[in-house]
This record gives sequence, structure tokens and C-alpha cells, in this order.
Amino acid sequence: MTRLSHTLALAAFVLLSLPSVSTAQDEAEKKTLNVLFIGNSYTARHNLSTVVKTMAEAGQPGLTFNRTDVIYGGRTLKDHWRLGTQNIVSQSTVTEAEEKATIAALEKAVAADPKDKYAPSALARHRALLPELESHRQPWDIIVLQSYRDDLTGDPTLYAEYAPKFAALAKAQGARVVLYETTPTTQNEKPLATPPDPAPVLAKTRAIAALANRIDASVAPMALVTQRCQEQRPDITTRFINDAHLNQNLAYLTACTLYAALFETSPVGLPVDSITDIRTFEGKPADKTKDRDGLPLTRTFSAKDRADLQRIAWEGWNEFQKLR
Repeated sequence: MTRLSHTLALAAFVLLSLPSVSTAQDEAEKKTLNVLFIGNSYTARHNLSTVVKTMAEAGQPGLTFNRTDVIYGGRTLKDHWRLGTQNIVSQSTVTEAEEKATIAALEKAVAADPKDKYAPSALARHRALLPELESHRQPWDIIVLQSYRDDLTGDPTLYAEYAPKFAALAKAQGARVVLYETTPTTQNEKPLATPPDPAPVLAKTRAIAALANRIDASVAPMALVTQRCQEQRPDITTRFINDAHLNQNLAYLTACTLYAALFETSPVGLPVDSITDIRTFEGKPADKTKDRDGLPLTRTFSAKDRADLQRIAWEGWNEFQKLR
């Protein structure tokens, strides 16, 4: 064999031994995120975390977005702490003794207050977790902490008191924290004739920014983003008339903002174009195909509305970064 033919044969062997470029790229793009959402109906309504999952997997090719919700209606992070949600956050390291202690505390709470609607649900959750602890040792990658009126008053607010407690547990396992700030007091059930007063929103937003800086968290700043929507698209409503919760418009805007916070990437261009609520019309007659206001349960957005909501979410998220 000549020196040239030997060299060519060796080169061919090396090339055949290497993975193809496309396969290597595919492997590099494969990633799984395990994401825990802690909140109340502002997370449960519209299956918000599922919408975020759909957006994430559409906008981040190759990503598997595994979502888990811990929901207690109307509850805050303080309530979640009482109900043992910190054990879910720490499930990769929580001990059997710690989980048994939580169960004992919840059993005591149930016995002490039969009117406590949430302790029985939490007790059932932790009783189910105990025998399955070893199969739940996967650490979280991201933990989303929802506020709910606990970020309005107090110095510090209850949100500013309890978010760091959960954040410390998240950081101990290398997880990122995302603060999902809700804004129930500024939602509009009707189109606006005049812009809202920006001063209260700015004050609250600055407080959230300070908290985020203190615990090194990302933020979905919904007070600021909602205000931006109300200024630019005053025709868009953000809550139901017959229900105080965020409507499909604000749910979509929130999902886009969470996407921006999770990936620091614009949601503009995402193909997701609809939102479906989980609560139906309770009038006479009841109609499970209609939402609380008697409109279609699923709202499919026009190309303009979808583009505007995506853009407003991204602009609002970027505006928030300037306050940090």
C-alpha cells in the first residue's frame, strides 16, 4: 500500500468512526427541564403550566418540559409552607423522618380544625408521597413561586418573607427560581377608556425587583406587563366579568411572560394561538362549553391579538430588567 493510499484509508476510518453532524447537533439540543409550579387558582386556571409547557417545547426545539403543579385554591406561599410544600421542593433529599413529621403535623391540623379545607388535601398528598419517596429523587431544574395578594402590604410582605425560604431550598439543589407575580387588583373586566394610574404598579414592581435581586430570581412581572397591555390595547380585557380570575387574554399574556422569564427569549412568533379555561358557565342552564361569562371556553386569538400579546409580554419583561 502506498503512503497516499494508507493515508486515505486512515482518514476514511476516522470519518466513519465519527458521529454525523446532524446526530451530534440533535443530541446537543436534547434537554429535559423538570419544573415545579407552586401557587393557587392563578396557576390552575387555564391549565397555565401546560400552556407554558406547550410554548416551551414549541419555542425550544428538542426540549422536554416536565411540569408539576402544587395547587391550593386561594392560598399563598405562607400557606404552602404550613401545608408542607417545602418537602415537595426538597423531594430529592427530604428524609422519611421529615415527611412523617409533616404528615403528623397535618393530621394534628385536621383534628384541630375541621373547617380547614386545605390540610386534608395536603395530608393526602404527603401520605401518597411517603411510600414513593425513592422514586421522586429527581431534583427540580426550575421552581415557579406564584404570589397572590401577599405582595401588596407589609414590610416585608409575606411574599418577600416566604419566597426566600422556598428559594433557599431551590438553590440548595441547583434549581432556578422564577417569581410569578399576579396582579388581581389591576385586572380590567371591561375595555378601558382611560389609561390606569402607573404609580402603584411601579411601586409594587420595584419591590418585586428588589426581592428578585436579593434571592437571584427571574421574574414574570405581571403587574407591569398587564399595565403595558392596558395602555397599548385598552380594548383587551384581562379578567372575567362574572369571575374575579384572569381571563383567557391575561392567561395567554402570563404564559408568554413566563416563557420570557424562563428562557430570556422573546415569545414573539410562538405558534400557540389559543387558551382554554377549566371553569365553565354556571348560569341557567349551565354550559360546559362556555366560560364564566357565557363565551366560548376556548379562545382562539387572531393573528394580530396573538402578535400583540406576545410582543407586549416581551417588551414588559425587558422593561422590568431595567428596574433590577
